[in-house]
Amino acid sequence: MILTTAERLFAERGVPAFAHRHGGEPPAWGAADHRFGSKADLVRAIVRTHGEHIEQIRVRLLAETGDSGDVRDWVACLVRPVTEHLTALGSPSWYARFCAQVMIDPALRGIADGELRHSPALRRVLEGLRRCRTDLPSEVHAERVGMALQLIVHMCAEREGALAGNTPSSCPSWQETTAGLIDAIVGLWLAPVSNRF
Repeated sequence: MILTTAERLFAERGVPAFAHRHGGEPPAWGAADHRFGSKADLVRAIVRTHGEHIEQIRVRLLAETGDSGDVRDWVACLVRPVTEHLTALGSPSWYARFCAQVMIDPALRGIADGELRHSPALRRVLEGLRRCRTDLPSEVHAERVGMALQLIVHMCAEREGALAGNTPSSCPSWQETTAGLIDAIVGLWLAPVSNRF
């Protein structure tokens, strides 16, 4: 309950609002301060809680993917664990919008990125993508990973927000969100590289 309340506050009010006390905060707010000690510790706990389920889904998808040489298979292993997890949360949920808020704060983003780096399944996905495009310079590979993660987070946050507000979305279902993200990221991954490096 404490983590869910904090996640909702991040998602609905943003990181700056989280740092300032407001009258009428839920009782769990004080408990979060007491239990986690810092905003960084709280962010880490929220990311880990969701990360466990996302990791389980990714491990299952990796078993199905095997040693594929198809970029689409590896991109699906990047996208589907997130959208399947968000689908399972039901509505309302706040995790995608929480992640979008964390991504705009450099210190908190570093914490979330650090948690991602601990994911063996995610490392396998990124290595699979690297094998599909051995021609990509390492700088381009890293840049495209960052672009893909930004796209996943922000499109999922848009969908989650539309569900919470009962408003139209560019993708009317999580299934269509998943398909659109996979198509876009495959295109991103297969795009040619300019001579800037």
